[in-house]
This record gives sequence, C-alpha cells and structure tokens, in this order.
Amino acid sequence: MIVKQMPVGPMANFGYLLGCEETRIGALIDPSFEPEKFVEMAKEVGLKIEWILSTHGHFDHVNGNETVVEMTGAKVAGHSSATFHVDRKLEHGDEIKIGNIPVEVLYTPGHSSDEVCFLVDKQLLFTGDVLFVGECGRTDLPGSDPREMYKTLFEILAPIADDVDIFPGHDYGSSSMSTMGFERQNNYVLESRTEEEFVAFMKKP
Repeated sequence: MIVKQMPVGPMANFGYLLGCEETRIGALIDPSFEPEKFVEMAKEVGLKIEWILSTHGHFDHVNGNETVVEMTGAKVAGHSSATFHVDRKLEHGDEIKIGNIPVEVLYTPGHSSDEVCFLVDKQLLFTGDVLFVGECGRTDLPGSDPREMYKTLFEILAPIADDVDIFPGHDYGSSSMSTMGFERQNNYVLESRTEEEFVAFMKKP
C-alpha cells in the first residue's frame, strides 16, 4: 500500500494519495488547492488515478476535484447527500476498491451533513474534518450538528481498533497523524461524556 500526505493551501489542509502497489491504481483523497501537485505525485510513483474520494463538500476539501478529473479522467466518490458533483454516491457500509485495497465507507456527520470517513483495509482511517490530532471538527457551521458529532465519535468510530492509524483533513495538532488508541487516551474531545454534556461542551468558546 502506498500512502502519501501533502499539506496544501492557506487553511492547513491535508490531502492524500492512496495507491495499490500490485495494480498501480490510485486514489486522491481531498486533493484541494494544488491539485496539479497531487497528480504529479501520483505520476512520480507510477500510479493511475481512478478515484477522487471526498470526505465532505466544504470548499477547502473539494476545490481541486474538477481539475483532477480534467487531468486524469478520475471519478468522484462522495456521500449520497453531497451537493457537489459525485459519480458514485456512497452510503454507510459501502466498499470501494482502489486496485486490490478495500476501502470501507463510514457515514460520520456532525461537522458536515455529508461527511464520510474512509477505513482502508482495517489499517488506516482518513477522518476528514471529523477527528483531528487532539481535536474534532467544528459543530457551529451550517450543516453541523453536535448531537450527530457525538454519535459519530462515540458510536460510529467506537469499533475502530486502537492500532488503526488516523490521517486527518487538517494539520491542527501536534503531529501530522496519530492512532485511534492515542486519541482515545489523549484527545480531550473523546473524554467520557453524556450526549447532553458533549453538546454543552461543544458550545463552549
């Protein structure tokens, strides 16, 4: 498996290249702001980009999609409720293959109503703006919902094993990636709270 992380743009975004070493098929995850650099990165390691995997529709995550499509002919995959263009509409529990690599779709609203995380071969989790290193995504934006975020963090992500690596959508923490176990032990957002306590917590400045 090939995984490469690229920091891009003025909002500390991360985009990713995911590739299958056996088939040389690849995908770009949220290739925003500098899409040409992602395409060049794929060429350098000999990958054919067949998919763009979009975690959610906020501008800073999808603004590179059209350029990548024009350059590579890739198809866009995003949640079925997405308002941006998608070629494949995804639902919770769906699987999409990148070459021989299975990618499970987790529907994880809270920060955005169309947010998904991508669990790659039970080893890596691309969390978009759901879970950052030491933080979680905002729930005070249009389409956000702290109650949905509570369900996402404490129910949908609960089965994710501690040794799964997480790769966030922004460089907001002390490191560029983490593990689920480390976040459970050290991320103050994941401390035990009732739903009402979590909603009140998220409203604090």
